[in-house]
Amino acid sequence: MDDSLSPRITLICKISEVVKKTIYLSLRITKNMRLAAIDLGSNTFHLIIADSNSHDLKVIYKTNRPIKLSEDITKSNEIIPVAFERGINCLKEYKDILNDYNVVKVKAVATSAIRSAQNGQDFIVTARDLTGIDIQIISGEEEASLIYESVKASGAIQGKSLIMDIGGGSTEFIFCDENKSYWKKSFDIGAARLMQKFWMNDPISNNEIKEINNYLEDTLLELITFNQSFGATCLIGSAGAFETFIEMINPATNLDNLKSAPLDINQYRTLSDTLVQSTHNQRAQMPNLIPLRVDMIVMASVLTDFIIQNLNIQELRMTTYDLKYGVLNSLIS
Repeated sequence: MDDSLSPRITLICKISEVVKKTIYLSLRITKNMRLAAIDLGSNTFHLIIADSNSHDLKVIYKTNRPIKLSEDITKSNEIIPVAFERGINCLKEYKDILNDYNVVKVKAVATSAIRSAQNGQDFIVTARDLTGIDIQIISGEEEASLIYESVKASGAIQGKSLIMDIGGGSTEFIFCDENKSYWKKSFDIGAARLMQKFWMNDPISNNEIKEINNYLEDTLLELITFNQSFGATCLIGSAGAFETFIEMINPATNLDNLKSAPLDINQYRTLSDTLVQSTHNQRAQMPNLIPLRVDMIVMASVLTDFIIQNLNIQELRMTTYDLKYGVLNSLIS
């Protein structure tokens, strides 16, 4: 071999070793990092932080704040100033938490309220300027897809099922089984929107319930028609109102250690009747009913009752896994 080539070969070998070490370190960082997801819901802003190890996640912190971003949003289709300020202040707090936990990668997603508001983009720009958090507006279909993957990971799906995630601004529906989703759609029939659109009396009147059911019958015709051939008889409620339902039915429930659980449909019916027939002040005194849901739980009950009746649902399940878990999982998938 030409002696003049020897130093070049040695240099190439050293460079190759450096590249290998760099790739190895990069893979280690990718597989072991601290991640966070922020779900900017119409009522609540959620933050969840987890350590990733390859394709596994270990949640180390989670919190939420009742922001009510959709407050009075149906009047002018804008986030009102006081709600705008609440949202920005919450994200400032979340930014401090992210720094305290040394989060490497964060994904923040915005749903119905920001998606539909005329000043939604203004909120995103202000949040980025004041906190450095980049917010991604996701479509209703993307939201439904992330919810399906999250609920699937919880183990709640057992055979043909309908997942329902009741938000403040929108509600997502996914027909599925353990293997895949067959139909999914987001409708602007969240609890806050229904409440602002239809509910004036306390307690809610029979005429108001009838108006809501007529509206749902028209809005959800496609969903009802699809299930006539699909045949789902199990309804899975994703977090939110369904966490309240199970805590009110079984006060001993510990949601921190719960992925999914069955809900007795007869016990649910009894609870729903009580919630719908009660006044605001009566509900405010009920155990395990948080202030944010004192009124919106009525809309969630009316919507759930409609689905049970019109789709001939025979079984109820709930899961604590929702959009925020789907967003978190998307960071490692």
